[in-house]
Amino acid sequence: MPTLAEIASPIILTASLAGVTTVLLLVIGTPIAWWLARTTVRWREPVAALVALPLVLPPTVIGFYLLLALGPNGPGGWVASLYGARTLAFSFWGLVIGSIFYSLPFMVQPIRVALEAVGEEPLEAAATLGANRWQSFVRVAAPLARSGFFTGLILTFAHTVGEFGVVLMIGGNIPGATKVLSISIYDFVERGDWAAAHWLSAGMVVFAFVVVTATMLLDRRFGRLTG
Repeated sequence: MPTLAEIASPIILTASLAGVTTVLLLVIGTPIAWWLARTTVRWREPVAALVALPLVLPPTVIGFYLLLALGPNGPGGWVASLYGARTLAFSFWGLVIGSIFYSLPFMVQPIRVALEAVGEEPLEAAATLGANRWQSFVRVAAPLARSGFFTGLILTFAHTVGEFGVVLMIGGNIPGATKVLSISIYDFVERGDWAAAHWLSAGMVVFAFVVVTATMLLDRRFGRLTG
């Protein structure tokens, strides 16, 4: 039987990783989604396709290139050398960087769709009242697109919790450092500890059900308010 630490450590690490990734992606993804929703340049869709690539690329492909980028011979190695390390791979912050790339579309896409649904009229009305672009976004667009923000936050957190291929490639299986919940389940199966794998997997199923239900309820509620 696994110890309490073997169960609690990956859960805490996974929650921390998902929380940090979600907050950072809200900051990074919001301006990207706003630009994609508002710009009319020809290369908007290629940029949108680039953002959406993690939806179709195998996680091992993303993990492989991130491993090269974060390793000793990549940019991550140079950053790590600033504080005496050799690589950003196989570290918590390496997992954060990988999760940001892998979960980016789950934040950007819902926000972009919600911002596009706002339309031009509310923003034009705000402009006639003297609001600049920042004020129009904060006071008009963001409140009207709140369903997209809520959905993006929920999906990003949940997707990060469920990551496996990318985190295994760039993080390995280091207890207390990179051994997140999905890796822990895999490890228990490899060790033949089916009971521990079952309870953790069942918890993930319940979590996924709650996430999907919450997303549907939020979409229904805010859809009615804005419809």
